[in-house]
Amino acid sequence: KEFFERFPVEDIILPEIKENDLDDVPEEGKKIALRKAESFTYIKQEKRYKEAVQAYLASTSYADHLVGMILEGLEKSPYAKNTIVVLWSDHGWHLGEKGHWHKGTLWERSTRVPFIVYDTRKANGGNSSARPVGLVDLFPTLIDLCNTDKRHELDGQSLVPLMKSPKRTWERPALTVFQRPGNYALRSDDFRYIRYWDGSEEFYDHRVDPNEWNNVAADPEYSQEK
Repeated sequence: KEFFERFPVEDIILPEIKENDLDDVPEEGKKIALRKAESFTYIKQEKRYKEAVQAYLASTSYADHLVGMILEGLEKSPYAKNTIVVLWSDHGWHLGEKGHWHKGTLWERSTRVPFIVYDTRKANGGNSSARPVGLVDLFPTLIDLCNTDKRHELDGQSLVPLMKSPKRTWERPALTVFQRPGNYALRSDDFRYIRYWDGSEEFYDHRVDPNEWNNVAADPEYSQEK
């Protein structure tokens, strides 16, 4: 109850949603978006959209509270200055964007996750980086921070250089694979490219379209970037 009370229904701001947002999405993308579509349809039919968003916010706030309890325990322990803390999740969540009310898509809402690495042994911290990275990079990062033997067969790469210099050039984009081989999303600093198993495509310019409303995969102006 206390976590719901932190987010009064009258103060809830609903996500920005574009009507007919799926019109320029390939059929395979539409299938993914409309899986379990009855959840969002039901929420709207019952006129409980704000209450549903409130429940999501309460849930994430409760998770934050539990993280705080763990960190408080760490601070009181003898390991407070000799621990690397990592906070991450496995997926994002659609709150109606693209007509979807779940995880499991190749768009930004679902593939972007919280990802924090904090080394309590070092005095500096609190930096954030906008470079796209993947959860596959976590293991190489921990190997690097712990000064253990390098593992050359890993697909990820250490993020320690980004931890030291968050704005440095980062050439490698983040790759997401979903449901079946051939369904891929590739995220660079400025763009998201989606290619489905049947060869259909989406391409979004995040510099001007952070909500991924306009699929410009067929636009010749973007042929070089694509």
